[in-house]
Amino acid sequence: MARDLETALLRSFVAVVRAGSISRAATALGHTQPALSQQMRKLERAVGRPLLHRSPSGVSLTRAGEELLPYAERILSLAAQALTETGRVLTGRCGVGLLEDLAASQLPQALADLARLHPGATLEVLSMSNAEMREAYDTGRVQLVLNEVAAVPGPPRWTVRRPLVWATGQGVDVAADPLPVVLFSNTCSWRTSVLETLERADRPWRVTFESNSLVGVLAAVRAGLGVAALMPTNLEPAMACHEDALPTLPDVEFGLARHPRSEGDPLIDAVETALRRMI
Repeated sequence: MARDLETALLRSFVAVVRAGSISRAATALGHTQPALSQQMRKLERAVGRPLLHRSPSGVSLTRAGEELLPYAERILSLAAQALTETGRVLTGRCGVGLLEDLAASQLPQALADLARLHPGATLEVLSMSNAEMREAYDTGRVQLVLNEVAAVPGPPRWTVRRPLVWATGQGVDVAADPLPVVLFSNTCSWRTSVLETLERADRPWRVTFESNSLVGVLAAVRAGLGVAALMPTNLEPAMACHEDALPTLPDVEFGLARHPRSEGDPLIDAVETALRRMI
């Protein structure tokens, strides 16, 4: 008998990964934790491999889970788009500015799928500094910006909160004094909140590596240079998550700004809808 992947199970799986724990995902979805755990076990039986590493502090992806996640996000995005975009013809151009950590997720793939449904439309996805993003927004190169709330170039149309988790390189002693920390070198609320969290917990720390890119931060964590704060979707299976030994990180609040001159544009409406569904 052919095996099927139920979209309801995939939706729950994505929610668990985004939330970083089954309990937080259950609250967001309006499910009980046992019911959501049962759904995850059912999905793992369908796939035939474990998808999640479970611990009292949360979950992280196994190799199989890491492989399934982009397919799950894409299936859900395509299903939603099929229900709303079939029969519509969209044309024009839309520029989208994304925080790098979001650009590394499946958001660009969802937009590429949308562009494929509408060959007469042109989409451009950009990841750049906040100052460059502001200039692109002011000059009309991008009509939509999804970034940290404090960095969006206009009043956010909507906001969403996402958790941060600790990523730990192999061989890193999370009880070390001072704690070795890998940071994003750009000044941002994300960096500030991480350091303030350590200060409030009276955890001495030292910066072992800094980078202005997600690629650089991930490379440093893989090399075992220290711990870093990441979104759950960017956490790799080899990066152990020791939240029970480290202070709880605050959520990150993202917001979407839309250029006023783009109001009423059907293509930009569709792109905004796709972003909101995915995030």
